[in-house]
Amino acid sequence: MNILVTGANGQLGNEMRIVSRNSSNKYIFTDVNQVEGLETTYLDITDLDAIRKMVVDNNVKIIINCAAWTNVDACETDEKLAALAEKLNADAPKNLAIAMKEVSGTLFHVSTDYVFGQEPYNTPCNPDLKGTPTGVYGATKLHGEQNIINSGCDYVILRTAWLYSEFGKNFCKTMMNLTATKPKLNVVFDQCGTPTYAYDLAAAIYDIIENNKYQGNTGVYHYSNEGVTSWYDFTKMIAKIAGNMDCDIQPCHSDEFPSPVKRPSYSVLDKKTFKETFGISVPYWVDSLEKCIANLKKQ
Repeated sequence: MNILVTGANGQLGNEMRIVSRNSSNKYIFTDVNQVEGLETTYLDITDLDAIRKMVVDNNVKIIINCAAWTNVDACETDEKLAALAEKLNADAPKNLAIAMKEVSGTLFHVSTDYVFGQEPYNTPCNPDLKGTPTGVYGATKLHGEQNIINSGCDYVILRTAWLYSEFGKNFCKTMMNLTATKPKLNVVFDQCGTPTYAYDLAAAIYDIIENNKYQGNTGVYHYSNEGVTSWYDFTKMIAKIAGNMDCDIQPCHSDEFPSPVKRPSYSVLDKKTFKETFGISVPYWVDSLEKCIANLKKQ
């Protein structure tokens, strides 16, 4: 079976390269950005005809969409970037869904906890909970989900949160650097969620595909690591595991760091439906963080 991966040079895309190395299926890695040393096929997912040609020419039966516009703050302050976010996060997934519908394929699409946030939840969010985004980014991602559902294709939408890895720019790598170089840091404690190691998410997607667990299980699911934490506690744990104990890390309120967008104050994702449907255990966030930092220290 031939499987197309979009956004292959991002965090999740790079992890998909790792987990699929020994697969008997053929994974085709695509992106608009080329990276030296990585075999990448060019594909613009805003171009429906280009997607159709790629799908037909390569007999693609599954698309894993790891591509997205993720500059959350920029979407709020720049109309052109907001339009670009809508194009990449909403229109492009619709194109991918149409292409899969036409060949009776399945679309795996990665969404976000930012589809929530307007309502003051204090219990984990279920997949069937109504989306109430607080900003442009979350709205564009919700539009993408809706476009996929309305397309009539078979799909597995996976909402995730607080994604980090050994690749690209992310909170874990930033805080490893800052706690090693700064004498003091203030980090918000009034936003709670669950970090997600991109490798774990990639491994879960790989498991579902390789074992045909997606068949008959079209729907919206949640995947993050297990547990609950705040950005403050996340930072404290990063510093502890990395051995950066000289930095004085203090909790602060979100309003001490004015932002163009209001971020969800509680976006813990309930993974019960995912675990029951696919029979996949989900690692605890601290255990996965230890693995990632160990890998980063080897670099």
